[in-house]
Amino acid sequence: MAGQNVYDDERFFTLYQAMRDAQAGINEAVEQPALRALLPPVAGASVVDLGCGDGQLSRDLAAQGAASVLGIDPSERMLSLAHQRTTDGRVRYVRGFAEDTQLPAGSVDLVVSSLAFHYVADFGGLITRVAAWLRPGGWLVASMEHPIMTAAPELGGDPCIVDRYADESRRNTSWMIDGVVKYHRRLSTILNAVVAAGLVVRHVAEPTPTAESLQQRPDLDRHLRRPSILVLAAANPVPSGRSVPADLR
Repeated sequence: MAGQNVYDDERFFTLYQAMRDAQAGINEAVEQPALRALLPPVAGASVVDLGCGDGQLSRDLAAQGAASVLGIDPSERMLSLAHQRTTDGRVRYVRGFAEDTQLPAGSVDLVVSSLAFHYVADFGGLITRVAAWLRPGGWLVASMEHPIMTAAPELGGDPCIVDRYADESRRNTSWMIDGVVKYHRRLSTILNAVVAAGLVVRHVAEPTPTAESLQQRPDLDRHLRRPSILVLAAANPVPSGRSVPADLR
């Protein structure tokens, strides 16, 4: 399945890196703290990072004791940064789209994904495959753009106007450059896909800026007016009579 690889567009990549270097987005202030708060202990775990970008989360999970981390991303430019910034032999990277990834059943303890799932057309199909990769007791922890934001991206400024919420479809958006493709689906569709895949939803978060982050960056106030990020954690249930290590429960 061919997806859009906008991160290899030279203009987009340059603008995106400038935003990240300046910490002008919501990754560091809102999204990453919320996602990391839902992660289970990873010591000794086999981890897959879907949409790993420059590999920062992959490296951090290895530093926390993960036995292996496989970072997957379609962008050659992002993976070049990941290779340059990674020295830990437990971390390796593969170029590919999340929705095309094939892994052995029951081979992974944790699948993480940071702000990548809104680029996936077949969300239900991907979650079904992720559930199959997970060992009993394994976890999925993922963040994505909130459905309020993907519903009508052209109206998602400040104030935000929600429109066409029930129309679950491809959206052509303007972010850094024109023509960035994202996919809108309702919150109920996202959660029901996780349940239909056989996973148990453990937590759902709609994070907002902290008082401290608002003092440092007053522009984050708009994220108190409408949710920008959705983060969910789900687990593969353990069959009756089987046990898993306590730190992966």
